[in-house]
Amino acid sequence: MAGAEARLQEALAAFDFGAPVVGALRYGKGHVNDTFCVHTQPDETPCRRFILQRISPVAFKKPDELMENIIGVTDYLGRQIEQAGGDRGREAIQVLRPRSGEAYFTDGDGCAWRVYPFVEHTVCHQSAETPELFAASGRAFGQFQRLLRDYPAETLHETIPRFHDTEDRLAKLKAAIAADALGRVKDCGPEIAFAMAREADCSTALNALRNGELPLRVTHNDTKLNNVLMDEKTGEGLCIIDLDTVMPGLVINDFGDSIRFGANHCAEDETDLNKVSLDMDLYAVYAEAFLEGVGGVLTETEIRYLPWGAKLMTLECGIRFLTDYLEGDTYFRISRPGQNLDRCRTQFKLVSDMEAHWTEMEAVAAKHLPK
Repeated sequence: MAGAEARLQEALAAFDFGAPVVGALRYGKGHVNDTFCVHTQPDETPCRRFILQRISPVAFKKPDELMENIIGVTDYLGRQIEQAGGDRGREAIQVLRPRSGEAYFTDGDGCAWRVYPFVEHTVCHQSAETPELFAASGRAFGQFQRLLRDYPAETLHETIPRFHDTEDRLAKLKAAIAADALGRVKDCGPEIAFAMAREADCSTALNALRNGELPLRVTHNDTKLNNVLMDEKTGEGLCIIDLDTVMPGLVINDFGDSIRFGANHCAEDETDLNKVSLDMDLYAVYAEAFLEGVGGVLTETEIRYLPWGAKLMTLECGIRFLTDYLEGDTYFRISRPGQNLDRCRTQFKLVSDMEAHWTEMEAVAAKHLPK
């Protein structure tokens, strides 16, 4: 039996799924963790499914802290949802502990595995196919902020230190350029120049945080559309998933990452940059829905800084893709050579388009300021 298959079987045996396991297939399109959909067959009842994940040891060095964050936040969310009359089992992910009672299972290679019950009758979309769908995701992420407004952010661990520290991301890019470990710098002149020309921008949100203008909150930090499970019947956002990066952060970053991912109509690795642009209609739709979901929790300054969140998250993501390309594609999974460089180029093109629409983006935010 191959090593990877042996570890999968070891992990399956570590959890009590309540019924015999009849299959475990790779699932989803994530770049980081290894994800499987586990099928079980209880006697004379419909099949039950679970999500089994091997947590990436490259991305997450401290799985104990990661799972402590997830359990704390999901337990809190569950209580908030119950108090509001919602369905805790469908509106917040739940952690199924292994037979040992620990937060996760550690296999023979030292890798961590965890299990969540599958939330049935939901849909996970990879792109904003309609404005209504994008708005639904915005309300869901806004509600996530509202439900966690009183959660003590300072008690959460940084699962990836300095994750949205754009200054640090740029410093890491500079180090990768200087090392040029694979001789790829020569192929990235325009991309490197683009990032360096925006060095001052990388400090904008962090300076506002240091000056006390922006507060730290509990943030998701990976608010892509495909991290919201949509209810099959209503089309509304039901459950926020992929909580690996839940930690203290800036709410403008959560807003911005959604815009980066959803307010355009191209793939993240699109090679035809003429197709890459900011859809201002989708930007406005998402902003309205997100602030509706937040329900008045944000400060006026946070609302004014929403365009910066969109620009900085897009710029930062491009910097990360470029850094990973220069270092040998060790973080983001690739399916073809040069994919991370293409991902970088799409992000930087989107930044350029945001800059071209900057006045309009600011006007959308200003429209939602308290009267």
